Formats: sequence, C-alpha cells, structure tokens
Amino acid sequence: MDARFTDEQDEIRRALRELLHKRCGPEDVRAAVDRPEGYDPGLWTALGEQLGLPGLALPEAYGGTGCTSTEVVLAAEELGRVLAPTPFLATAVLAAPLLLALGTGAQRAELLPRIADGSLTAALAVPGTRLGTALALTDPPGGDWAGGGRAGGVQARHRGDRWRLYGEADQVLDGHSAGLLLVPAHTGGYARPRVLLYLVAGDADGVVRTRRTALDATRGQACVQLRDVPAELVGADEGSDIRPALAALGDTVAAVLAAEAVGAADRALERTVEYVKQREQFGRAIGSFQAVKHRLADVYVAVRAARSAAYYAAWATAHGEPVGALALAQALEALRTAAGEGIQLHGGIGFTWEHEAHLYFKRGAGDELLFGPGHRLRAHAAEAAGLFTGWEVAV
Repeated sequence: MDARFTDEQDEIRRALRELLHKRCGPEDVRAAVDRPEGYDPGLWTALGEQLGLPGLALPEAYGGTGCTSTEVVLAAEELGRVLAPTPFLATAVLAAPLLLALGTGAQRAELLPRIADGSLTAALAVPGTRLGTALALTDPPGGDWAGGGRAGGVQARHRGDRWRLYGEADQVLDGHSAGLLLVPAHTGGYARPRVLLYLVAGDADGVVRTRRTALDATRGQACVQLRDVPAELVGADEGSDIRPALAALGDTVAAVLAAEAVGAADRALERTVEYVKQREQFGRAIGSFQAVKHRLADVYVAVRAARSAAYYAAWATAHGEPVGALALAQALEALRTAAGEGIQLHGGIGFTWEHEAHLYFKRGAGDELLFGPGHRLRAHAAEAAGLFTGWEVAV
C-alpha cells in the first residue's frame, strides 16, 4: 500500500492554499461573515470556476471532477486552515451526495450541474438541533429526531398532486442563504411512520428564514420555518425512509469535518509558534523557555496524530470502514488544545475577542456543539462496534 499522495492530490492542495492565501486572510474572513450571505460570493465563484471545488466529488456527467473522498478531505483541510466561510460543507458535503444517491434522473440532471459550477447552493434542513443524531454520529440511526405523529419536527402531507411541509428546522448550516433546501420530513402518521426527503426552493412562499447568531460566525446557521410550503419528493419511492441514507452519509461528513479541524489546529499552532519566537520576556523570547517548548510539543503531537486519523478516515470511508466519528473526536480535541494554548501563550492580547486566536477556539467549540462532543462520538462508535458487548461491570 502506497500512502503517499498523488501529484494531482498535491496540486489540489497547493492551488487551493494559494488562492485562499490571496483572498481569505483574517480580515477577509471577518468581512465575509458580516455579509448577508455569511460568506464572500466572489470567493465561492472563484473556487468553483478556477478549482471546481463545489463539484469535487460529483461525477463528470454532472459537471463535477469525479474525485474521491481523499481529495475532498484535502480540500477541507485547506479551508479549515483559514476558517474560510463558504457553503462547501452544506452544499458539497451534505446536500449534493444525498441528491446524487437518492434523486431521480431528472432531479440529478437539473440540480447537480448547477451545484457543481457553484451557481446553486443547498442546505440540509434537519429538524430541531439534531444534526449529529441524524447523521448517526452521536446516536444510533433512526430515532425520533424528525418528529413523529402529528407534532414536532417537520411534517409532510400529500395534498392533491403536491406535497406540503410544515414545521421548523433550527441550526441549519447556511440555511439563510441557500438557494435549495433539502428537508427530511415525517409522514405517514402513526399508521405508517417514515421520514422522506423533500426539495424546497429557498425563496418559496411560506419559507421563513432567520439567520442565527452562532458561537462560530464562520459557520452560518439559520432557523428555517416551513408554513404549508410546496415541496418535491426526492426520488420516486414514497416508502423509502431517508434515515439509513443519512446515517450512511455521516461517516464521510465526519471525515471531512475532522480534516477541517486538523487544518484549523495546524494553523493555530503555526501562529502561536511564530508569536512565541518574537515575544520577549525577561530579555529573551518566550519560545526559548522550556515550559513553553513542552506545551507546544504536546500540541504538535496532538495535531500530527489527528491528521493521521483524518487521512486514514478518508481512505477507510471509501472501503466501508466506519472510523470517521473517531477521527472527528480526535481532531476536535486537537483543535481545542491548539486554540486554547494559542490564546494563553499570546498573553493579554490573546484574551481579546478581536484576536484571530478566538476564531479558531470558536470553530472548535462550535463544531463540538453541532457534531460532538468527543466523548459522545467515541461512546457511540464503541457501541456500534460492539466493543463492550457481553461485559459486566462490577459495582
């Protein structure tokens, strides 16, 4: 087995890093999150036209580049380094794979080329605040996260020749700006309960979208209310429950998120090392103190280990080995450690909200709230693997 990256994979990383270095510095990030979209549309257009980023994992037949999960993970790591606020996660990682796997031929032909060229953004509007549960990262697949019976979550009714949706989804990534919403909704009542996936235009009548103030401003979130909204069923089978498909997608999403966190942790460590080499105390750079060296060495080891786990998860995803959640747990812990040490070692300036170090700290904390925390990711992975089956704990 050759674990080295190919020349093409190295080129994807190099080209993306070069573009982001020019157009996504700290001040660019802060300006982008203050825009109504929550990101810079010009940067998103450039990522699509120059690098084909939105369609990286889509087949060439739909305008994509046909890359594997490894290339997606490498791209995510570069986006994470600069905390680039883009619709990449919501559109290319969450929504597009579901359309590719479940959509009809007409739906794929109409929507996927527009996603691949960056002209259409999409969001997965999971009801409530249970995205990690829906993706089977912190809980077993299934459950009542979509709402059941006649209340809770999002409900779907077949009226005439159209489906109608009503309900609410909170913490929808890029839900305030996405042109297309993919909404898992409960239908069938108590007699034949199931969760189906529906397409809803972002500007459809009855859709009320409110941007949320999130801990991590670089990941835009919205509350999406659906008030008797017309919707189109994804696929042609009204009896196919969406929950297994979401659970199958979860491992890939976790691998991508792990790579993002590794990129952020690596950059936070780099910035801290640069600072301690310059900051002087008692007539010498604080980076020369043994205690500082030891602390940063621990961070370095954590980041390297998390990177190895993320790369392995990218490979394992394509081979049916579900380790994404474990890689994500390790990466989130590495990011929390790197960002926390960065804030402390920057001293007084590091504790100001305006400093760049806080952007990295908030990214780690925000991802733990959305997809974690680490101990739940590990606990569910252990349970799913039957690690403790048959064990008896003595009290």
